[in-house]
Amino acid sequence: MKGERIRYQQTGEFHFLTFSCFHRQPYLLPVTAMELFEDALERVRLRYLFVVAGFVVMPEHAHLLVNEPARGLLSRSIQALKLSVSMRSRAKPFRQAHYYDFNVPTHEKFVEKLRYIHRNPVVRGLAASAEDWKWSSFRHYQTGVRETVEIESEWTARERGWKLPEWMRNRGSGASTSPVPKSEGPGAPST
Repeated sequence: MKGERIRYQQTGEFHFLTFSCFHRQPYLLPVTAMELFEDALERVRLRYLFVVAGFVVMPEHAHLLVNEPARGLLSRSIQALKLSVSMRSRAKPFRQAHYYDFNVPTHEKFVEKLRYIHRNPVVRGLAASAEDWKWSSFRHYQTGVRETVEIESEWTARERGWKLPEWMRNRGSGASTSPVPKSEGPGAPST
């Protein structure tokens, strides 16, 4: 069928997701809306048991870098997230029905997508630097600080005594593949 979205889920890969507010209206611009989104993301993460490796909340859209949930399908968890935000938001209708899903098959693509997420507010002129935008996972990668959404990173893995997952380790390329370049943060962990 023409125009049908094909999603490759249950692959064991991470997913780079993008979804927008209805007609790309800046419904997420108020601080309360961004906080609501973060709260909903953390609740859904706990309910469906998936890893959030990165996120950013922008005025009219959000990007996520997540793995596939232990409970249910990724599409169901994203539907639950969007519904939670919609039900608690004052803006009606709040969201677009669909979302963009890109499988992240390699460590290099993972790093590329995470950097894209963190740089998005700077590129859009919303912040002078990635660390100035509170509604993203950047500051966690820079300092290890815990905020509303639990981010799975070197910091949290080490804190729990876990062995670092394969997707977080440098694969012997000799080059730094840190999701946060050293120029973007002195405390950036290197993988």
